[in-house]
Amino acid sequence: MPYLLLQTVGLPLVAAVVTGFTRSARRSHWPGWITIATLGYTTLLLCMAAVRVYRGEVLLEQYFIGPEVSLNLLADGLSLPMALLINLICLALAVYSFHYVAHRIELIYGQCTPRVYNLYFRRFFLLYLCFPAGFMGVSFATNLLSVYFFMELLTIIPLYFIMAQFGYSDYITRYKVALMCLFWGVAGATLFLIGIIMGYVQTGSFEMAALPRLAGNPLTLWIAVIILLGLATKLAIIPLHVWMPWVHAEHPTCIAGLLAIYANIAVYVAVRVLILPLRNELTPLVLPLMILAMATMVYGALLTLAQTDIKRFCACSTISQISYSVFGISVMTVWGVTGGMFYFLSHIVGKAILFSTAGILVYHVESRKLNEMGGLWSRMPITGILWFSAALILSALPPASGFVGKWILFVGAFKAFHSSPLGLLIVLAAVLSTILTLVYTFLVGIRIFFGPLKPFALAHPPSDPSLSMSLPLLALAALSLVLGLYPQPLLAMFGKVIGVF
Repeated sequence: MPYLLLQTVGLPLVAAVVTGFTRSARRSHWPGWITIATLGYTTLLLCMAAVRVYRGEVLLEQYFIGPEVSLNLLADGLSLPMALLINLICLALAVYSFHYVAHRIELIYGQCTPRVYNLYFRRFFLLYLCFPAGFMGVSFATNLLSVYFFMELLTIIPLYFIMAQFGYSDYITRYKVALMCLFWGVAGATLFLIGIIMGYVQTGSFEMAALPRLAGNPLTLWIAVIILLGLATKLAIIPLHVWMPWVHAEHPTCIAGLLAIYANIAVYVAVRVLILPLRNELTPLVLPLMILAMATMVYGALLTLAQTDIKRFCACSTISQISYSVFGISVMTVWGVTGGMFYFLSHIVGKAILFSTAGILVYHVESRKLNEMGGLWSRMPITGILWFSAALILSALPPASGFVGKWILFVGAFKAFHSSPLGLLIVLAAVLSTILTLVYTFLVGIRIFFGPLKPFALAHPPSDPSLSMSLPLLALAALSLVLGLYPQPLLAMFGKVIGVF
């Protein structure tokens, strides 16, 4: 099929424009249907591409834009499975968003007229479609300026407007937190841009294929540090984590799942831009990065345990969970990077389920406070299954996919540092930190779903959500189970790229 990769990037933007022009005198859900149809089609395209890549092909589409700027799209064993899984999550959350967004509009703007309702419903899905376009661009682009454009402009700006208009809290707080998201995003983007411009000055090209030319250059380490600082703001590595609890917690829940992808995708960018082409130059950064990742794991887990708000609970857990992927790629061995990338994909699936389940609880219980929830299993068994499915994935218990990712990255770390006392101590601390994940995910789940019904829940009798909200999440849970039981196809595709660096 011609322009296969370009379609996956461009069609969501075309659909966003079409969505912007849909009009109806009555309440219309056409923007949502357009979004679902578009993402269903691009997912089908990616499945077709995945079959070809699994058989050993590498897909390359080249589109010239201007001097030193191109839209070259590369689908290989690393970029393609990541793009496919991200697109599936975007599709699942689009279906989930249907009723959720309608509820948010009514909650924020009251019983508004059909014209006002359609305006906000249309605006939400117009902005929503920017995310899959941006994620596909980051996955496939080989030009660093294109990566910058897709990672920053197509995600930061929609995040701002969606949070400001559909977020939680009052009007003023929503805009304050949206500005915080924008400022931190711009700060990280600026550092990333400075780093890639410095690299361009040394190599004369913005193409990733030119990055190995930096080997042996005395400025290479500084360029890497600046790029890593820019990416670390998205990865919420301490002390650059302060935006995460606010921004993640205040976004609409369906967007919080996409925000987890936005934060995590910086792991892929680090692998593609720095580790694969310049691993030998980055050796001095291995231990510092591992220490920062391990510290963030523990700090994020303890911060999560202290939360009493269910959305802030999920937000703080993201700080801890991203750091496992960072820890894996920091080892800079084939096993470490493979495990880090596998866990990255597992984490975004688990976090999409966890955040969306929290949204269901807020939607039906009408409260974000954990101490007002209890005994909900009898009223919301499907929601309980979803919560514990996410807990299983994030806690890395078999047979969920999280177990495979953490097993590989920790084995890689032990193999790399078995003869280094300091390195071995860091790895052991990281392994033990996984117990904290097990504690906070299952402990809170037990508090929410078991025991007597709390008075607040009795006053607001909850129930399981509609199928349009629960089925997409159950499908993601099943996908995690498949990846956990049968990870070989994904690992085989990773090996074609990571196994040769």
